[in-house]
Amino acid sequence: MTFFKRLAESLTKTRRQFTEEVHKLGEEEKRIDQEYIEKIEELMIEADFGVNVVEEMIEELSKNKSIKTTKDAELFLREKTYSILKTVESPLALREKPFVIMMVGTNGGGKTTTIAKLSSLFTERGKSVLLGACDTFRAAAIEQLEEWAKRINVPVIKQKEGSDPSAVAYDAVSSANARNVDVVILDTAGRMHTRKNLMEEMKKMKRVIKKVIPSAPQEILLILDATTGQNAISQAREFNNALGITGIVLTKMDGTSKGGIIVAIASQLHIPVKYIGIGQELEDIRGFDARQFTDALFAV
Repeated sequence: MTFFKRLAESLTKTRRQFTEEVHKLGEEEKRIDQEYIEKIEELMIEADFGVNVVEEMIEELSKNKSIKTTKDAELFLREKTYSILKTVESPLALREKPFVIMMVGTNGGGKTTTIAKLSSLFTERGKSVLLGACDTFRAAAIEQLEEWAKRINVPVIKQKEGSDPSAVAYDAVSSANARNVDVVILDTAGRMHTRKNLMEEMKKMKRVIKKVIPSAPQEILLILDATTGQNAISQAREFNNALGITGIVLTKMDGTSKGGIIVAIASQLHIPVKYIGIGQELEDIRGFDARQFTDALFAV
């Protein structure tokens, strides 16, 4: 099965709640009226497009004289969605060596699984990868990372549970430098965006990494669970304020009927969306493609 088909399948819940309902409203190609506009507004809010995006789209839908029928409106929604998502399409480029990626986010967002998926993706492309087990708060986190690393056949730098995460990060980046490794991915402990002391620890890790490679980390990727809906936006905002997030990886798109959250994130935060995850298998991740995503979302 192609990735596009898997992507389309992963968006089934959202399409069922949003796209298919929009399509049904437009099947007879009626002229737009106030009842239709209100129904579209309701569907978009339920799909978590975000209040600001919905208000903007509905206003344009109401005022644009060229949008006369329900079919016109459906096409408008599709292209408007694409135009918003296109602004955050930003493929990750491995610009130097070693290229250091810090993975951050709350517990349960799919951080470790995403690290495994990216490691697999990079090794398939012929890149050498090294992992840093910087989540030292839980022995289980280190073990989970090691299990994935064995499957993909990549090395892991670790210390014992309770060690200073920044020390592990320092060792991992130093080791990658010495071994001439292409990519270093650092797993970090899941933390709530409201815990200031834990955010300070992340800042320390960032400073320590720069002592080894001044330009690193080249990417700080925030893992966002799509099923958390609007809460994902507040998470992204706080992590960005604290660390300067360079990109977002949106996970669990297959588990939500509120796939519109990606549009809300793009519109409100303007942080690049680097990857989307659509399942538990190693191949269930790809660089974010705005056109492909829009086509999959609006496929009926």
